[in-house]
Amino acid sequence: MELPTLVARLRANAREANERRLLALTGDREAGIDAAYTAIEAADTDDDAVGLVTTEEGFRYEQLHPDHAGELLGTTREIVVFDCHEGFSANALGQVTGAVNGGGLLVLLLPRLAELPNRLAALVDQVAVPPFDRDDVGGRFRKRIADTLRTHPGVAIVSLPASTATDENAEIDVVRDGLIDRHEPQPTTEPHVYPDTPFPAAVYEACRTGGQARAVARLSALMTPDTAVVVEADRGRGKSSAAGLAAAALAAAGRDVLVTAPGVDNAAQLFERAGELLATLGEGEADDDPAAPPLSTTAGGRIRFVSPPKATALPASPDVVFVDEAAALPVGLLEQLLEAPAIGFCTTVHGYEGAGRGFAVRFRERLADSDHDVTDVELQEPIRYARTDPIEAWLAWTLLLDAEPPADQLIAGATTDSVRYRRIDSDELAADEALFRATVGLLVAAHYKTEPDDIVRLLDAPNTELRALVHQGSPVSVALLAREGGLDSDQQTTIYGGERVRGNMLPDVLTSQLRDPEGATPVGYRVMRIATHDAARSRGLGSLLLERCRAEFGDAVDWFGVGFGATPRLLSFWRANGYRTVHLSVTANPTSGEHSALMLSPCSPTGHELVDRHVRWFRQRISAQLVDPLSGVDPDIVRGAIRAATLPDESESNPAVDLDERGWRLLAGVGYGPGTYEAAPHVFRRLAMAQLTGSVATLSARQERLLVRKALQGAPWGVVADEIGFSSERECKRAFGSIARAFCEAADAEIIADERRRYER
Repeated sequence: MELPTLVARLRANAREANERRLLALTGDREAGIDAAYTAIEAADTDDDAVGLVTTEEGFRYEQLHPDHAGELLGTTREIVVFDCHEGFSANALGQVTGAVNGGGLLVLLLPRLAELPNRLAALVDQVAVPPFDRDDVGGRFRKRIADTLRTHPGVAIVSLPASTATDENAEIDVVRDGLIDRHEPQPTTEPHVYPDTPFPAAVYEACRTGGQARAVARLSALMTPDTAVVVEADRGRGKSSAAGLAAAALAAAGRDVLVTAPGVDNAAQLFERAGELLATLGEGEADDDPAAPPLSTTAGGRIRFVSPPKATALPASPDVVFVDEAAALPVGLLEQLLEAPAIGFCTTVHGYEGAGRGFAVRFRERLADSDHDVTDVELQEPIRYARTDPIEAWLAWTLLLDAEPPADQLIAGATTDSVRYRRIDSDELAADEALFRATVGLLVAAHYKTEPDDIVRLLDAPNTELRALVHQGSPVSVALLAREGGLDSDQQTTIYGGERVRGNMLPDVLTSQLRDPEGATPVGYRVMRIATHDAARSRGLGSLLLERCRAEFGDAVDWFGVGFGATPRLLSFWRANGYRTVHLSVTANPTSGEHSALMLSPCSPTGHELVDRHVRWFRQRISAQLVDPLSGVDPDIVRGAIRAATLPDESESNPAVDLDERGWRLLAGVGYGPGTYEAAPHVFRRLAMAQLTGSVATLSARQERLLVRKALQGAPWGVVADEIGFSSERECKRAFGSIARAFCEAADAEIIADERRRYER
């Protein structure tokens, strides 16, 4: 068969069913590029409906580097060519596949499938982290791609000769033709108007499916305060478009609509559809960029974008908030957004740029307990292709996008006594699909963003270990560990000079940012992920798993460590498991708003030396950081981070407080006399640090927050009073006086007794 003939048949077959087809052109790269040109020409489509994702340059079609494949998200193409020979990643594979429209063609340029497990150098480089080399990387994920291409419906495989440039009509070896016999296309439901809602008919007429119109009708409830609407769907179902149409209708009615998402690009489809509808309603002009935020209406409404951390403050008091890609945001941040009068959440159930089930599981509990009247709607019908599309199913299977944790009933009875600790190696994962999916499902459930690239690391990274607690054959808790450190002198010099060494996150920070020349010498395991099934939480299983991992590896490494977005709960968990704070990042994650905490737990004498010096350095610098880059950090995070920064020779029950005579007098003056905080800030800073590392006095959590916010972060009295819930600055200052008295009583110093008697006289 000739390649143009195959392409024409694939296109006709795809169009007939409103599905997509995949064409794998296997062979050497140059032959693949030549064949791709032939395929594009045979596809008979406009040039602007073609996208090429490749590291090569000089094509007349739209071209993106694989690192920028994410720019295709929210766009559609009739044909997308992905040159996998260079720059390949699992993330990019998901992103380019999602851009192909119904009736369209995804073309993959690949080595011959028999060679694939040993090729794709970019994927190898992604997981070949020092001190391991490329020969240590496995080929399981690449074999998985080859196997699924060979067996999945809708996939055509062509084995190319050395060159197709000389004769585009040359006979090719068609290994699979990818054609599917569909007797009739899958019908789509037509949208209709919902006259009993406050939205005009034009809003529903702009919908593309009946399901989307139904979602918009549900979103119309946001016209009323104290409401929340949750729109859930797999990728490509039109939930962002539905949100955009609803946002436009709300703005046309004079509402101030605030939109937030992990990035402004994630909300592009929402703003595009909103801009189109506003133009239809006579509220805007259809110019070159009608969707650029903010969008304004003649009724005084507007639609604006604000990043998630800033959105939690609800700037300018919006009437309605839309959260697009809600599953890609931390639960704590979503909770803060519940202060909005009305709020719509749009969330992807299974996503190829990363998804997590924190929204579906943990945040749902908070939402149900809120004061909002909650409405749910699920979109099942794809917008751009039929439900039967085989390429969506191929991608979901290959990248485990639909992986779920074990059913609740399988692990409901799991306890620390019933579980068994075991190693799960990569060969076992690759061979046992049920175990693989259960493991990935647990990891997705526990983390707000798990990406396809994480699947590659699970299968092939030479520095990772997977351990689990198993209950009656099902994993109930899993830990993914990454071996780091142990770098040679040249690599340590490289890091100290400011260059990155892949796959060594903790040694990198210790060496380059914290300026420890020996920080990359000790060897340790970083806990990349730890996940416990939601049906078995709060039973001590996570702590037991960490304990067993330490028992297995502790004699062979110097430390265990972890890095995470700091929350009070997580800081408390890791502290309870013997981890100590060595770093709190001075910049917040732009998506989550969280500051990263690094914590270490020593295993050897070398590890103890490393951890002890970094805990000391952390305590030396944190006071200065708290009045400058960390001045806005939640005081409960400060409390948790400092409380975990303990040294071995300290007594937590009664630490020594080193104040001179004047310091004690100043303290007593605030506690019993006319003294003020402003005369003794240095005294209270010292006491605050002592309190947080060792509980000097008996203080409530609220009193400790006040101490942190004023003494360590230096916030103005008015700000402190407002944030901690005092009715006035005066009441706040009186509360601070009670803190001073608690320190005085705990100190039991004669000089304090003398000062107190003086004031009493």
